[in-house]
Order: sequence, then structure tokens, then C-alpha cells
Amino acid sequence: MAKKGTRKAAKGEREGSAADEELGVDEILEQLEGVVHELEDGQIPLEDALARFERGVGLVRRGETLLRGIEQRVEQLMGEDEDPVPFEVDED
Repeated sequence: MAKKGTRKAAKGEREGSAADEELGVDEILEQLEGVVHELEDGQIPLEDALARFERGVGLVRRGETLLRGIEQRVEQLMGEDEDPVPFEVDED
């Protein structure tokens, strides 16, 4: 059952990608958990569920970008003392 304000929140979530640039990995994970919970709950209208899904995809992409940057920093730090060993990526 959706409340009237739900659609406004969903629209605001789609527009929030600029604000995502300020989020850290921990905040992204926290927000992703919330998105997953709402989608699994199944109590929101299809249009709102799609908006949440879009938000989740944006958060995942931002998280991947942050993690690549962290990986590069670690490899640079490790490279100061020895040859860097790239992280193995699980492609699941």
C-alpha cells in the first residue's frame, strides 16, 4: 500500500545521483541494504519499485568506482616496497 508522498520520494531518489558523489562506501552499502529491503518487501507500487531499482543501480555503479579507486591506492602503496599484486575480481 503506497502513501501519497511515496511517489515524490521515489522521484527525488532518481534525481539524487549528484548527491551520491558525496557518499562513501559505507553509506552506499547502507543505502543499498535499504533499497533491497524495500524491493524484497514487495509493498510498493511497480513504478516506485522501478525507481528504487534505478537508485540501487546508481549506488552500485558509484560503489564500484570508489572501490576501483581504493584498489589503485592500495596497489600504489604496496608498489613502494615491492611489486604490486592486483586484486582478484570475482565475476559473479
